[in-house]
Amino acid sequence: MAGRFADLGLPGLADRKRPGQPAAFTALQAAQVKALACQLPAEAGAPLSRWSCPELAREAVERGIAPFLSASTVRRWLDQDALKPWQHRSWIFITDPDFRPKAERVLDLYARTWDGIPLGADEYVISADEKTSIQARCRCHPTLAPGQARAMRVNHTYGRGGALAYLAAYDVHQATVFGHYEPTTGIAPFMALVAQVMRQEPYASAKRVFWIVDNGSSHRGKAAAGRLVAAFPNAVLVHTPVHASWLNQVEIFFSVVQRKVVAPNDFTDLAQVGDRLRTFEDRYNARAQPFQWKFTTSDLDDLLARLDRHTADHPEESSVALAA
Repeated sequence: MAGRFADLGLPGLADRKRPGQPAAFTALQAAQVKALACQLPAEAGAPLSRWSCPELAREAVERGIAPFLSASTVRRWLDQDALKPWQHRSWIFITDPDFRPKAERVLDLYARTWDGIPLGADEYVISADEKTSIQARCRCHPTLAPGQARAMRVNHTYGRGGALAYLAAYDVHQATVFGHYEPTTGIAPFMALVAQVMRQEPYASAKRVFWIVDNGSSHRGKAAAGRLVAAFPNAVLVHTPVHASWLNQVEIFFSVVQRKVVAPNDFTDLAQVGDRLRTFEDRYNARAQPFQWKFTTSDLDDLLARLDRHTADHPEESSVALAA
């Protein structure tokens, strides 16, 4: 290289012709396919919900971007810019006008604070909800245990044995779960869960027991709060904001139940489902630790500020604009 520079100057540093077949596609063609991948299929007139590499290759050929194109070539081009048009993530606008104060109350309770005052030793925080439609699926052939270089095998075909709803109340700071199952959800099953907790110590004689719930029909609105206080005067119902069930810690427990108890589902009947849930509760309560909840009111303010900036930059995407 030094000799080429001495002989030819700067032009000597340029790439020389190399052996082998010339590139089959130009940088412009690759850029056009990437641009196509960044369009929704509907915008491109394709009757698809999302692009795949074979579909992009076919569309590029039909548009005359290239006379021929393979799916593997398209995938290689998309990998260069980490483009994955076959993936998607869902999102939702904040529609609750009281989102911040409602979320702040929940987060403060997790930090053992209410109206700026620390909770006492005789005050408790319960997170409650229902996990609906847990099915009893009896596999038509026995499940096979895993082995060396072999995953557990679950037969795809099954018989239906009905479904039940699992209601759970999770003591946020004690990491204790109280649950039972019902044929369906509703006001009566939820109040039965409340009674199951509130009629035992230390909750029966507690100064206050805060019940964090979402806006499901079983415990929605002021009427639900009134029912709770009428039955148990030391209970306080606290709602998460609308579409913010992710603030309810019991949802984390339900995700544990889904992974460790329900899936893969292979139960002979609903009684076996209920027995498994009760046994798992005992196992969980024997060794559980409180969840390491790290989302604070400061994080909440940062999130809302980012959403405000996004709305200011994209007013056409705001929920107000959509409603209009």
